Amino acid sequence: MAIPPRNANSVTEGERGRSGVFTRIQLGPVVNSQGGGTFLVLGATLALVGVGLVMVLSSSSINSYLDNQGFFGGFWKQLTFAAVGVPLMMLASKAPLVFWKKWAWLALASGLVLQLLVFSPLGIETYGNRNWISIGGLSGQPSEFLKLALILWMGAVLYRRRSRIQETWGALNPVIWVAAVAMGLVVAGRDLGTAMIFALITMAALYFAGAKWRTMLMPVLVMAAGVLLLVVTSPNRMSRILTNCGSGEAADYSGLCWQPLHGLWALAGGGVFGVGLGNSRAKWSWLPAADNDYIFAIIGEETGMIGAIIVLLLFVALAFGILHVMRNARDLFGVIVSGTIFVWIIGQALINIGVVIGILPVLGVPLPLISSGGTALISNLLAIGVVLSIARDSDLAKTQTPSTPVSHKSKQGSR
Repeated sequence: MAIPPRNANSVTEGERGRSGVFTRIQLGPVVNSQGGGTFLVLGATLALVGVGLVMVLSSSSINSYLDNQGFFGGFWKQLTFAAVGVPLMMLASKAPLVFWKKWAWLALASGLVLQLLVFSPLGIETYGNRNWISIGGLSGQPSEFLKLALILWMGAVLYRRRSRIQETWGALNPVIWVAAVAMGLVVAGRDLGTAMIFALITMAALYFAGAKWRTMLMPVLVMAAGVLLLVVTSPNRMSRILTNCGSGEAADYSGLCWQPLHGLWALAGGGVFGVGLGNSRAKWSWLPAADNDYIFAIIGEETGMIGAIIVLLLFVALAFGILHVMRNARDLFGVIVSGTIFVWIIGQALINIGVVIGILPVLGVPLPLISSGGTALISNLLAIGVVLSIARDSDLAKTQTPSTPVSHKSKQGSR
C-alpha cells in the first residue's frame, strides 16, 4: 500500500506532477516512521563500509605483500580513507540545504578543473585509462568527486528553473551542455564505464525534476549513439562485448575472458556458506582487481551465497532509506539530489554486480562503499552525508511547523 505524502495537504496535485516524484515513486509502510529513512541510510552505509573493510583486508592481502607493502598494506589505506570519509559524512549531514545550493557552482568548477588535471603531467594512466592524478604522493580519481559536484549543481540549477521544467529547453539548458562537458572529459581519458554512470545520473536528475519523457528522449538517444560509436571504434571494447566467455570451447580462457571467468569460478567455489574469510583462492593472483571491481566475487567465494545475499540486502536497505528521504524532502532541490544520488550509488552497485555475475561486459566500475579506493569511498560517503543533510532539513521542518500544513510552493519560495 502506498504511503500518503508527509503532510496530505502540503503538496497540490499540480506540484506533484511537476516534481514527478509522488506519481513515480511509491514506498511501502516499512519506512513510514519518522526518522526511518535516516536510520536506514546511516545504518546500511556503516554496515557496507564495515563489510568493505573486512573484504579489502582479505582480498588485497596477497597483492599488497607482493607489492612490498605487507599483508595489511591495502587494508591500512582503506581504513585511513574510511576514517576520513565517515567524519566528513557526518559533517556534511549537518550542513543546511542552502549551503549545498550556494556552493554547488564552485564544487562543479573545482571538479572540472581536477578532471582536466588528468591530462597534465600529474595524470596517471591505469589499465589504458587516464583517469587518475597524483599530487604530492597522493593519488586520486577526480571523476568520483565530479559525480557528486555535478549532482549538486544540477539540483541547484533545476531547482531555480523549476517553473520551466515542462519546457524542453527550459529543462535541458544548461544542464545537458555541462553534463556533456563532464562526460567528454571522462571519455577523453578512455573511461567509458564511468562516463556511462555520468549519463545515468544526468538522466536521473532530469527525471526527478519532472522533465517530460519526450524531453529526455533526445539526450538519451544522443548518449546511446555516442556509446555505440565509442564501442564500434574501439577493438578492445568490441572484443569484450562480442567474445564468448561461457564454458564452451569458444571461451578465451587466457585472454579477455580471464577476469570474467575467474570471477564466476570464485563465486561458484563459495557455494552456500563460502570457504571462510581469508581462504579465497582467487585472490592469489588469479583474479585481477580482486579488491576493487571484482570484490563481490571474493565476497561470494569467502562468505558464500549467504554473504552475497546479505550484501545485496544492505544495498536494498540503503535504497529504501534514500527513497524515504527523497519522498519527504521539503523542496525540489532535495528531491533531485537525493533521487540522483540513489540512482548513482544503487545503479552503480547493480552494474558492478552485473559485471561480476556475467550479465554485463567488463566496465571497470567499483562496488560503492565496499571496493578499495579512497577517492570513491570518500565521495560516496560525502554523497550519503548530503542525503542525511536533506533528511535533517525535513526533520527540522517538521519540528518547526508540526501542525501547520505548508505547500511545497511556499516552502520553495521561502528558501
